Amino acid sequence: MVKTASSPSSSPVTITVSSGGKVSGSRSMGLTSPVPRASISNNPNSPLSSRGNRRASGGGGKYSSMSKDETTMEEVNTEFVSYTVHIPPTPDHQSMSESQTSLNEDNNNSGKPKRSFISGTIFTGGYNSVTRGHVIECSMNGTEPVKSGLMCGMKGCDEKAIRGKNSRGICDCGFKICRDCYLDCVGSGGGRCPGCKEPYKDFSDDDEEDDGDDETGSEAEDLALPLPSDFKLDKRLSVVKSFKAQSHQPPEFDHTRWLFETKGTYGYGNAVWPKDGYGVGVGSGSNGFEHPPDFGERSRRPLTRKVGISAAILSPYRLLILIRLIALGFFLTWRIRHPNHEAMWLWGMSTVCELWFGLSWLLDQLPKLCPVNRVTDLSVLKERFESPNLRNPKGRSDLPGIDVFVSTADPEKEPPLVTANTILSILAVDYPVEKLACYLSDDGGALLTFEALAETASFARIWVPFCRKHGIEPRNPETYFGQKRDHLKNKVKLDFVRERRRVKREYDEFKVRINSLPESIRRRSDAYNAHEELRAKKKQMEMGGNTSDPIKTSKGIWMSDGTHWPGTWASAETDHSRGDHAGIIQAMLAPPNAEPVYGVEADGENLIDTTEVDIRLPMLVYVSREKRPGYDHNKKAGAMNALVRTSAIMSNGPFILNLDCDHYIYNSLALREGMCFMLDRGGDRICYVQFPQRFEGIDPSDRYANHNTVFFDVCMRALDGLQGPMYVGTGCIFRRTALYGFSPPRTTEHHGWFGRRKIKLLLRRPKVVKKEEDEIALPINEDHNDDDDADIESLLLPRRFGNSTSLAASIPVAEYQGRLLQDLQGKGYHGRPAGSLAVPREPLDAATVAEAISVISCFYEDKTEWGKRVGWIYGSVTEDVVTGYRMHNRGWRSIYCVTKRDAFRGTAPINLTDRLHQVLRWATGSVEIFFSRNNALFASRRLKFLQRVAYFNVGMYPFTSMFLIVYCFLPAVSLFSGQFIVQHLSVTFLVFLLAITITLCMLAILEIKWAGITLHDWWRNEQFWLIGGTSAHPAAVLQGLLKVIAGVDISFTLTSKSATAEEGDDEFAELYVVRWSFLMIPPITIMMVNMIAIAVGVARTLYSPFPQWSKLVGGVFFSFWVLCHLYPFAKGLMGRRGKVPTIVFVWSGLLSIIISLLWVYISPPSSTQDYTRTFQFP
Repeated sequence: MVKTASSPSSSPVTITVSSGGKVSGSRSMGLTSPVPRASISNNPNSPLSSRGNRRASGGGGKYSSMSKDETTMEEVNTEFVSYTVHIPPTPDHQSMSESQTSLNEDNNNSGKPKRSFISGTIFTGGYNSVTRGHVIECSMNGTEPVKSGLMCGMKGCDEKAIRGKNSRGICDCGFKICRDCYLDCVGSGGGRCPGCKEPYKDFSDDDEEDDGDDETGSEAEDLALPLPSDFKLDKRLSVVKSFKAQSHQPPEFDHTRWLFETKGTYGYGNAVWPKDGYGVGVGSGSNGFEHPPDFGERSRRPLTRKVGISAAILSPYRLLILIRLIALGFFLTWRIRHPNHEAMWLWGMSTVCELWFGLSWLLDQLPKLCPVNRVTDLSVLKERFESPNLRNPKGRSDLPGIDVFVSTADPEKEPPLVTANTILSILAVDYPVEKLACYLSDDGGALLTFEALAETASFARIWVPFCRKHGIEPRNPETYFGQKRDHLKNKVKLDFVRERRRVKREYDEFKVRINSLPESIRRRSDAYNAHEELRAKKKQMEMGGNTSDPIKTSKGIWMSDGTHWPGTWASAETDHSRGDHAGIIQAMLAPPNAEPVYGVEADGENLIDTTEVDIRLPMLVYVSREKRPGYDHNKKAGAMNALVRTSAIMSNGPFILNLDCDHYIYNSLALREGMCFMLDRGGDRICYVQFPQRFEGIDPSDRYANHNTVFFDVCMRALDGLQGPMYVGTGCIFRRTALYGFSPPRTTEHHGWFGRRKIKLLLRRPKVVKKEEDEIALPINEDHNDDDDADIESLLLPRRFGNSTSLAASIPVAEYQGRLLQDLQGKGYHGRPAGSLAVPREPLDAATVAEAISVISCFYEDKTEWGKRVGWIYGSVTEDVVTGYRMHNRGWRSIYCVTKRDAFRGTAPINLTDRLHQVLRWATGSVEIFFSRNNALFASRRLKFLQRVAYFNVGMYPFTSMFLIVYCFLPAVSLFSGQFIVQHLSVTFLVFLLAITITLCMLAILEIKWAGITLHDWWRNEQFWLIGGTSAHPAAVLQGLLKVIAGVDISFTLTSKSATAEEGDDEFAELYVVRWSFLMIPPITIMMVNMIAIAVGVARTLYSPFPQWSKLVGGVFFSFWVLCHLYPFAKGLMGRRGKVPTIVFVWSGLLSIIISLLWVYISPPSSTQDYTRTFQFP
């Protein structure tokens, strides 16, 4: 309950959080939250309980001037906890008490609804600072129809209003109220009308008998029925029940009420079953009746299916792997037993390299033995979770909530328009609106990103209903309007063309506003700063100071309402720089109501007709975590963990989808397809569902293998047949409890050789067979209250997750909501009843947002396990791989979801330098993994053998570059020296070489077959393997060794995201830009040396009295193999056709001079024979 100060003129509003009961009979105000949260009064760990002076928050954001080093505080009263949130009153926003006393005014303003208190306030706070709520004017001015006049006018209630003796209502003031709210006001509100505050006149039940016919067919009062009384939850899980209007809900399921309100009949036990489930069908079939439907069959239908690879492809594939392995073994044995005595050094280097290549190929090939495909059935998902049933007669969605995380750090490298399109695709996704929440993490704290998000929320009120009405795909406006295809295909609504034209015009204006924001912010800030300087000079003159003295004023960034932006400034002042600014949270779009809200007809203000379209929007939140000097903020992993804690308090969706700012939802059904795996039988063991990455804006030839199809379509599909694919940083749906570091409900340990002996473990039973050293078990003991293990785990939660009681209370709620349905669980397992997630949600208030501010403070993670085993793992630049590895190591499994229509699409760097630096970052992270405790050699027995091999290869592959560079120079050395890796080209050597090459080609063809890729994709991958192996990978090994040995920290620049090309611009202009990098030196050297070596070798053989053609052919063949793989790299150095860089002419001249000198030395002219005898080649 939130109590406000009685004086509206006071600037700060004191918010008092009560531990129970109502305040003066008034109803609490708030908006519907997408997920029920723990009630303050019923939380045993809450600071409002009588447990003494335990701190309620981990940061000083909730309590004024509280240092993180304080261990004691003033004793908190057991009845109230008070703290101050500074909310200055404005003409458009009065105190909350006034808004509560003027509900009738809200009802009369049906044309322009007021924005919510939460979505109109920006909250800031952090270390040793007060949590402040500042009311701002946002650009979201879109109109939205409010509740009809026949609906109840009480906040948070959507029931049908009752009528009095006149048409105005039961009170003369005309305030609409439903029967339950009326009885509540009469019983506990003193019998006064909430609108005019006058006592109600006599009113009886007979006054609404005239409305009986109107309400007969209405289901507006069909609330989701509560859990049965015999369904007992543990005290830690009691919070999942709705605390809203508990006194009005029956203690158990009322079959009689359900039959009356839905006109239903009992099925089994009756002589007949009516068709369509309701009433008696007259004249349909055999007297309108049919056999009872088989409800058990519906529950048994699977949501997903595993589709194996055809045995006609997979069996030869496995046989070829075995044949090539045997051939490699014989070849390497022959090479060791037949050295080249004329050039032992050349033979030794080549043999060592070939042994390493054989090991590397084996590590890469073994995890590919069991590839699988998977398909989903969305019709079963809709039937099981969104159809009416006994516990959910109204058919509200029973799907769990999903919190979507979008991360960005620099608006200069990640254009705001790209981020805005990603947000729009999320808001328009085909998923229950009230179950979805979107969080944008701005790690740069830029006002540009903030205002761009506000503009995005405003445009979403037009774009999202348009997508829902016409089934638009994709729901990224930039991509949709940029498609070069018939947009009328499969569109049947007559008004589509007109509305599309209007929305396109609005989007063009939206782009203009977004692109003009930087200049608008600069001009606004300059004007305000100049005004501040004038005020400072005037004050200096009034105080009699010297006007010639310079005046020091801060060059701040100003918001549109004339206040300083609490984030980063361009001048980098104290408390306003990139590494030093307060935490910021702003709910751009408030949580929607549980019931659909339909729009109005098209008119001058409304562009499209939305009378049959749900116009609600998901909750949208802007988050910028606090940063202070002296703290390690852990880059992207730290930002993601801050979002995990913020979302746990504000929405607490049991599942989390994370996306990069340039990866948008291309398939609006992608979230449903991912949830099919999470909610199917056995889904409680799945920690995440990974989707493949697909890219746009790649050049048609895919010069630098940006699509990476071999990894996403071959390697990841193969890992899906083991324990699951790796986490690749974006496009992944997580189970929240798995991110919290908890173990799965059951797992398998693998013992013996290659893990052939399996031991199954049930980790959520009271008697666990074996518990690992760092095991965390969920506090679940519904039927075993005598077990003390769960109590011990609960006491350890603050040490692991921080001392925010709201965060700790949200953990069992998220676990409960992520469970499978009871009919899918086996005997002895925990499940949730059907319809338990269809209840109305708790409101989101200022106290909740203030608590969310405290958990994004810079010191909240101190002395906790965040980043160590909870959340995204710290310590590596590839935190994604490490995070997924930790989950697999605890026994979880993951799923690879490949949809028919791409689930997500993003951008990739097509410039050679950017691509090399991207690969460098990935390889450096792999080296860090190899030299850390995350090396798969130290994995637990819960990791399958082949999965362990795959993770071990992740840390090993960069070291192959050292051998690869040596092997690329060997052909040139062979041509220069006139020797070869073998003494002579024997038949045995050629047969082995031919067998290895043919089996490699046949394996590639079969991989292409079962993975669905092309030969061009496979060849591009092979080419870039050598390009990256001779450029980025060696640098990664050196950087990794420097970090491990010398402790040199590694820093990387953010990969630039390409902005949308304007009409007339070259879409692939970045492809031809040449930017010099030190990573280019090794490949350039290899190319030059091999080209010179070929010329020298050919010349020596042609002019030799005893030419050795076999050695020349061998050397030239391998040099040509190297140059073919480096061809895309050489082409990238050439730039655009017709625009050859100057450095190329320098190289060409240098090569010509060197080759000319070599030619003169090898074949001198006859007239200068004596002179050349004294010539010495340097």
